[in-house]
Amino acid sequence: MTTILVTGGTGKLGRPLVARLREGGQDVRVLSRRDPHHPVDLRKEQGLDAALAGVGTVVHCASSPTGGDAEAAGNLLAAAGRAGVEHLVYISIVGVDQIPYPYYRVKHQVERMVEESGIGWTVLRATQFHDLVRSVLRALGRPPVMVLPKGLKDQPVAVEEVAGRLAELALGGPAGRVADLGGPEVRDLESLADAWEAASGRGRKRVGVPLAGRAYRAFREGRHLAPDGDKGSVTFEEFLAERGA
Repeated sequence: MTTILVTGGTGKLGRPLVARLREGGQDVRVLSRRDPHHPVDLRKEQGLDAALAGVGTVVHCASSPTGGDAEAAGNLLAAAGRAGVEHLVYISIVGVDQIPYPYYRVKHQVERMVEESGIGWTVLRATQFHDLVRSVLRALGRPPVMVLPKGLKDQPVAVEEVAGRLAELALGGPAGRVADLGGPEVRDLESLADAWEAASGRGRKRVGVPLAGRAYRAFREGRHLAPDGDKGSVTFEEFLAERGA
């Protein structure tokens, strides 16, 4: 049986992915700064070779919007090459190649690093998780007046469904860039705010405000959506009913 290593295995996506793989009887190794067995900081390399010893497949979920992803990926790919890893699965974001947002640019850079690594690879791009949309709406809903960026849509997806797709890909061979994965519905931000307010019982006066910049224009154009990709089944309302607002 191939050992599968999950980077960021204690994170929001890593936890359900590790659970799904273990439920299927897979030999899973977790790499995370908080894991007691392999407490590795990918930006520092210490302990990385030992964590990858005997690993056949890596699923790279570790990521930080505050920076360091490219450095971490470079260290991981170098160590994976030394260890003879045969397959690396990378989770990315829909629109990273079309939206000039700093974090997205780095995610796209890591995609290219994976593709050029010489290791068999698979890249899955997903839309935003339900959790992120809920967090944004919570933040926007704190003031007495809820200010929403005007003209935006989103297609939130359940993190468990992304984890399930990653598990399938990890158990297969290198597949290159696979179909994007999004939520079941493309929704405007107003309707998502309606759902969050209904679940939270916190009605707010709203104001739609247009923003400036190329990144905002790309989001308004829907470059972060996957209407023609694979779709999950859990709606935003179903997520809120289960997890709360």
